[in-house]
Amino acid sequence: MIVIHHNPDCGTSRNVLAIIEASGETPVVIDYLKEGWTRPQLLALFAAAGLTPRTALRETKSPAKDLGLLDESVSDEAILNAMLEHPVLVNRPIVASPKGVRLCRPSEAVMNLLDKLPPGPLFKEDGC
Repeated sequence: MIVIHHNPDCGTSRNVLAIIEASGETPVVIDYLKEGWTRPQLLALFAAAGLTPRTALRETKSPAKDLGLLDESVSDEAILNAMLEHPVLVNRPIVASPKGVRLCRPSEAVMNLLDKLPPGPLFKEDGC
């Protein structure tokens, strides 16, 4: 089973979903902007992907700057709390498969999580 934490408004996220589907998989799609995150969920995803709240923080096209989260003195705990309040702060897409968990930026990063590669050629739209 493959799970994608997806933002349908993001070109990179749409590209990753298209690659997964082209590989023959039918992923579980979680629209995290609608569903939000839980602390245990984020901590588990970050641990599995080798991320920290800071490395998973979406700095552009998010309220990160306005919330003062870009300063290096801001703790991971403060960033995590902001992510729980503002789900858009988590960079996307995060994909979980039996082969691991990864922040799939660029979208080709999802290839290592698939059992079968999609037939080519693949076409990508601009990301976000």
